Amino acid sequence: MSNGSESEESIAAPKIEFPCLYPIKIIGKAGDEFQSRVIEVVEKHTGKISEKLIRVQASRQNNYLSITVTIAATGEDQLRGIFLDLKEIENVKMVL
Repeated sequence: MSNGSESEESIAAPKIEFPCLYPIKIIGKAGDEFQSRVIEVVEKHTGKISEKLIRVQASRQNNYLSITVTIAATGEDQLRGIFLDLKEIENVKMVL
């Protein structure tokens, strides 16, 4: 009979199995170069990304953009590099 507490293993976040499709959401202040700069940084790590895998949504007052890019992720090092480089872009407010 269980004592009601779960082992640490069952609570830990699930591991991602690579390669896989992995969506990355980037939110930032809208500007002339914001979208192209975000795509350029992601493509540095992934190669060319199909337009079908990029979704862009503007905020109500067009002050901010939400860009979701679905990539073919190859490993944690690749994802870490993408996240670090995206956070270096001046207008990026959040990377999820």
